[in-house]
Amino acid sequence: MAQEPSYNKNEKNSSPRFGGRPNGNGDEPGQPRKGPRFSIYWVYAIIFAVLIGMSLFPPFSSNSADIGQDTFEKMLKDGDVDRYEIVPNRNTVRVYLKKEALPKYNSLLTKNINGKINEAGPHVSFKIVSGDSFKDDMRKFYSENPGIEKAERVKPDSDIFSKSLSFLIPVLLFVGLWILLMRKMGGGAGGGAGPGGIFNIGKSKATLFDKGTKVNITFADVAGLDEAKVEVMEIVDFLKSPKKYTSLGGKIPKGALLVGPPGTGKTLLAKAMAGEAQVPFFSLSGSDFVEMFVGVGASRVRDLFKQAREKAPCIIFIDEIDAIGRARGKNVMMSNDERESTLNQLLVEMDGFGTDTGIIILAATNRPDVLDSALLRPGRFDRQITIDKPDVKGREAIFKVHLKPIKVSESLDVHKLAEQTPGFAGADIANVCNEAALIAARKGKDAVDMQDFQDAVDRVIGGLEKKNKIISPDEKRIIAYHEAGHAICGWYLEHAYPLLKVTIVPRGTAALGYAQYTPKEQYLYNTDQLVDQICMTLGGRASEEIFFGKISTGAQNDLQQITRMAYAMVTVYGMNDKVGNVSYYDPQADNTFTKPYSEETSKLIDQEVRLLIDNAYIRTRALLTEKKEQVAKLAEALLDKEVLFQSDVETLIGKRPFEEKKPLVENTEGTEGKTGEISAGVPPYDSDMTNNSLPK
Repeated sequence: MAQEPSYNKNEKNSSPRFGGRPNGNGDEPGQPRKGPRFSIYWVYAIIFAVLIGMSLFPPFSSNSADIGQDTFEKMLKDGDVDRYEIVPNRNTVRVYLKKEALPKYNSLLTKNINGKINEAGPHVSFKIVSGDSFKDDMRKFYSENPGIEKAERVKPDSDIFSKSLSFLIPVLLFVGLWILLMRKMGGGAGGGAGPGGIFNIGKSKATLFDKGTKVNITFADVAGLDEAKVEVMEIVDFLKSPKKYTSLGGKIPKGALLVGPPGTGKTLLAKAMAGEAQVPFFSLSGSDFVEMFVGVGASRVRDLFKQAREKAPCIIFIDEIDAIGRARGKNVMMSNDERESTLNQLLVEMDGFGTDTGIIILAATNRPDVLDSALLRPGRFDRQITIDKPDVKGREAIFKVHLKPIKVSESLDVHKLAEQTPGFAGADIANVCNEAALIAARKGKDAVDMQDFQDAVDRVIGGLEKKNKIISPDEKRIIAYHEAGHAICGWYLEHAYPLLKVTIVPRGTAALGYAQYTPKEQYLYNTDQLVDQICMTLGGRASEEIFFGKISTGAQNDLQQITRMAYAMVTVYGMNDKVGNVSYYDPQADNTFTKPYSEETSKLIDQEVRLLIDNAYIRTRALLTEKKEQVAKLAEALLDKEVLFQSDVETLIGKRPFEEKKPLVENTEGTEGKTGEISAGVPPYDSDMTNNSLPK
C-alpha cells in the first residue's frame, strides 16, 4: 500500500557512444568492424600447421609400389632384383629392379602422369619390423638359397628436417605462450612491447579526441543545463583566445569540477564538449589509473600530462575522479599508499613547480564530500560547476531532446509530462521515453501517446504492474481503504500534495497499491506543510483503524517516512519549542558513533517526536472520521475500477477545496503564459507516491 519513491536513481546515459579508433578498414571511428578481421597471427598459425604436417607426413618419401616380403623374396629367386636398400630409421626396404625385368611387373609398378614407369627407381618397397630383424631374415634366406647373389645396401634417409622440427616446435610453443602471457598481463593488443603491453603498463590509457576524431554528441543534445553549458564553453574559449582574458592581468583557470547527483548529465556534458571543442581532448576515468602493480598510477599521471603538454592547448577529462581523489587517510589503518601516491602526483602536475599553462583539467564526481581538500583548492580545481536535477523547464527541454527519435502522438503534452516528473534526472527522463516507446510498441500502436508515458512513469517509479498477483478479497478491501485514506487526507489538507492517481493494482516486488501525487518543487518548507505531509502519510493507517477496528502491516513504509521526517523537524530544522533552535546534524560526522547531545536531551527528543506524531495521528483520525462517507465512496470505487485519476475523484467527492498554488517562472520561448514550478529543492523526505506492502 503506500511508499514514497526516491527519484535519486543511478545515472544511465542513453546517448550514443562516442569516440573510438579507426578500425583499419576505412570505416568511421567508433563503428563496428565489418567482415573478418585479418591478423598476422593467422600467418604464423598456418606456417606452424604446415611444419607439423611435414614432420608427420614426410614430403620426400619415394613414389613406389608397396609389396609384401614374400613377393620380394620371389623376385630375388627369379633374379629380377638389381639391389635393395634398407632404411632403418623408417623401417622400410626400397627395391630397385633390373631394367629388363620391368615389363614383367608392368601391372604392379607405379606410373607417372604420362603412363611410363620410372626406370630410375626405387620401383617397389615394403615395411619391416626393424632393420636388424630383416637382416636376420635375409641371412637365413641366403643360407637356404646359396646361388642367389647378395644385393643389400644400408642407406638411412637424411633426417635433418625432422630433427630440426623436434627442436623448433617446443621453442615456438614457448615463444607463443610468452607473447600471449604478456598481452594478457598488459591488457593490450600489441604484445608485450606494444601499446598496452606489460612494458608499457605505466603509460596513460587516455583516449584522445582530436580534430580528426568524430564525436556524435553536441551541445544540442544537452538540455536543461544552460548555466553549466555556458561555464564549459567558457573553458574552451580560455584555451582558444587566452589573450582576451590575460590582457587584463587575469589567469586562466587550471581546472573545473562537475558536481551533481547521478544521472544529471555530467559525463554527457563532457562528451558534448569533446564533440564541439576545437582543441585536443583527453578522456579517461579515475579507475584507469589504478593497477595491480605499485607505482603504476603515478606513472600514468606523469605520462598523461606528458602527452597533454605535447598537444597543448588541450583539455583533460577525468570521469569519477573520486576513485583516486579521495581524502588521504589520517591514520595508518585507513591509508592507501598506492592511491595516495597517484593523488600526490596529480596534485603536483596540476599545480607544482613544473606546472605548464595551456592544460585545463575537467573532472566529474557525484561525491564531492569525499575528495581531498588539496584537490579542491584554488589553483587546482578553481571552479566547481554544480549540475542539479532539472526544474520543470529543464525537464521539458530534456523531454523534447529524447522525443526526437520517437514517433509521438500530436496530442502529447510535453509540459504536462514535465510537471508529472518532479525530481527526475536526465537519465530518468531518457528511461521514461524509452519505456513509453516499448509500451506503445507492445500495444501495437502507430505513435506513442500520453497514456503510454503515464504508464512508463508508473513503471519507472513503482515497478512492473502485476495484475495476475493473487490477493484475497479481504486483503484487497484493506488495501482499497488504506489508499482511500491517503487520497482523502491529501484532498482535504491544504498543504498536502495534489493527488494525481490512486490505484490498488500491485506493482514491483512488494507494492500492493499506491497513491501518486504531484509534489511542489520548492526550496523551503514550513512547519504547517511538514505536519500536513505527516498527516497525509498517516492516512492509510488511520483509515484501517476507523473502518476495520484494527491495523495491518501495510503502513510499514509510512511509519518509516514520518519517523524520519519528525526527527528531522526536531533535531535538524529546530522546529520544536522544547528542544529549541538547535541543529544536531553534522555532515562531517556521519561516520562517527558519538551523539552531540546528552542522554537527557536524547530522551527529550524522543518524547517530542512521539508527541508530534501522536498529535498528527489524532488530527488525521478526526479528519477521516468527519469524511468517512467520502472515504467509503472512494474505496468502493477503487474496488470496482482499481485505478482512479484526479478527474474521477472530483466526480465522486467534488473539487478539492484548496486551489493549487504554483510560483511563476520566467517566461521563455515555447512556454509563454504558462505557470510552472521553481527549481526542485531538497526536501527532508521523499513524497510523491505512497507505496506499502502487506505480507502474503
